[in-house]
Amino acid sequence: MWDEQASILAERFRVIRYDHRGHGKTPIVAGPYDIADLAGDVVGLLDRLGVERAHVCGASLGGQVAMSLAVHAPERVASLVLCGTSGWFGPSGPWLERAAMVRAQGTGAVAAAVVGRWFTPAFAKRHPAIVERMLSMISSTPAEGYAACCEVVGWTDLRADLAEIRAPTVVIAGSQDPVVSSEMVRILAEGIGGSRVEMLDPGAHLVSIERANEVTRLIGEHVGGVDSRQTS
Repeated sequence: MWDEQASILAERFRVIRYDHRGHGKTPIVAGPYDIADLAGDVVGLLDRLGVERAHVCGASLGGQVAMSLAVHAPERVASLVLCGTSGWFGPSGPWLERAAMVRAQGTGAVAAAVVGRWFTPAFAKRHPAIVERMLSMISSTPAEGYAACCEVVGWTDLRADLAEIRAPTVVIAGSQDPVVSSEMVRILAEGIGGSRVEMLDPGAHLVSIERANEVTRLIGEHVGGVDSRQTS
């Protein structure tokens, strides 16, 4: 999800990317687990790599992991970039139903519906190869890993914790995101003191791809600005 940013940002920063448990090259871990477990995975990764503090970027569930990390291990977080995410994605029912469907039918059963929310129709029409790549990514994700993370989203509500976040934060959202409403963005931004919002129009859920250049620029400006203030 960060292919468009990684190589460019790596020219200025050390860039580390990882897969959630049960996704990509990360093994499936027996569940159930919660958002604190996923944030704990990041702490373990930083420890193994000898990284004391990092600027943490996360999209969707990754954004919730970043927020949990900032709340429970604030000394490890230099700043936050939160893309297409929310402290709470709504009632747990639909997420638990999706998890059950995936366990019964595999990730291919939900791939089209999921990716259909990631991009605006105009972008999807112009870039069918990107859409196909994302469909393949979802369909190839192990069912248990995907389902367990769906349950994490369904169980997570960080709204009461947002005021504890002290890391400099930028919230990036797509104006046409069918997953994260403008009200969710408002609650997130108002909950994290001193944060700022960047709304990208047009843009749906996965703005890191649909609005790649703008997101890369915003990350670079945010991280670079925080670094310069902390070293001055």
